[in-house]
Amino acid sequence: MPKPPLVLPPSMASRSRRHLLLAGIGTGLAAAGWCPASLARTDDLVRRMAEFALGAPVREGRVRLEVAPLVDNGNTVPVTVTVDSPMTESDHVTHIAIFNERNPEPDVALFRLSAAAGVATVSTRIRLATTQRLVAMARMVDGSCWAGAADVFVTLAACIETGEED
Repeated sequence: MPKPPLVLPPSMASRSRRHLLLAGIGTGLAAAGWCPASLARTDDLVRRMAEFALGAPVREGRVRLEVAPLVDNGNTVPVTVTVDSPMTESDHVTHIAIFNERNPEPDVALFRLSAAAGVATVSTRIRLATTQRLVAMARMVDGSCWAGAADVFVTLAACIETGEED
């Protein structure tokens, strides 16, 4: 079975039994009040990505999203986005955005760059509510839009910690 395009969230048909089990557990936790009930839906992610692209077609490639595939704690997840660009005045990245599939808000971060940056690389730490897909997008000075994605398995979700000390 072919993989779905990287810029779009995977369909449930392409998910493994483990993902389905985790989704069921996550749904149970949300129903029990452990997580916000208004987790971002896939259509919210797709809508935000389209808004970022400003009508340009989103192409796969040029964007590398570096994040560990398995994260022990969703409270602080290091993420680096690198875009293949010469960063010249006529060919450079103007914006880099990071979106997520399952946090309460689909927008994670937005960075503005200019040719003076020299390299198109940004790093940050984010919180992840649960196992999900992250998407990084880059808008170029010519208006083109590129994307890359990564799936992250979170063993301890950020939204289920109680804050109580032992």
